[in-house]
Amino acid sequence: MLSAMPLNKVQVPRISDAVASSLERRILEGSLKPGDRLPPERELATEFGVSRPSLREAIQKLASKGMVQSRQGGGTYITNALESTFFDPWQDMMGSHPNLREDMLEFRRMIEGQAAEWAAERATEADLTRLDQCFSTLTATYAHENMDQRSDADIAFHQAVGEASHNALLGHLSSALLRLMHDNIRLNLGELKTLPAADVLLKNQHAAIFDAIIARKPQAARAAAETHIDFVRETLAQTLRSVARRETAARRLSPDFSESTF
Repeated sequence: MLSAMPLNKVQVPRISDAVASSLERRILEGSLKPGDRLPPERELATEFGVSRPSLREAIQKLASKGMVQSRQGGGTYITNALESTFFDPWQDMMGSHPNLREDMLEFRRMIEGQAAEWAAERATEADLTRLDQCFSTLTATYAHENMDQRSDADIAFHQAVGEASHNALLGHLSSALLRLMHDNIRLNLGELKTLPAADVLLKNQHAAIFDAIIARKPQAARAAAETHIDFVRETLAQTLRSVARRETAARRLSPDFSESTF
């Protein structure tokens, strides 16, 4: 008589693994961003319907991956681990090799064109609401000349487009690129003040991206995003030439070095 075949045991996931996976998903999709503080332990345990020890174990799993960290004074915060490996070495090289800015903008054109196209196809009502908020904030910054606020609003708008594409890798790459180019964006916006009608052009370009996504027109959204980056590339080139001319003029005003200096 044949003996009964042993049945494979069903692997039931640990509660802490399920909670860690849920938190990871929120980080990947951008619901939890670098610098965000996790809600208090009691609130999170109640939300997930788990015990506080299980929640602590889940958070420890994320900490071991470098995705969260505890800070002095209390609280657990999301790190930028998903972006820092891309961001850190390139940030240093951007300062030493200015020509990399052009390569970065070329890459940004490709990324943001695709992001806008997918956002027009995939954005949810919540995405569109956030885009509307970011666009309104950006538009309001044109009423004054605070370049830090305008730069932050510009980055927030483009990041909202990236996240509305619902591609986790593209969203995080877009975020890393925007952070990497933050100083260049601010410099470029400052120099644009000297160009006639620059503010109007920028407002119209962002409006074209926003309107195409809202209207669910993927190809128009891609074209609008690419047109915007092309404009940024050209004006950044003008900016760098303008800065170089000013630096040359300033050096000419400096006293000559004597031969004993060398």
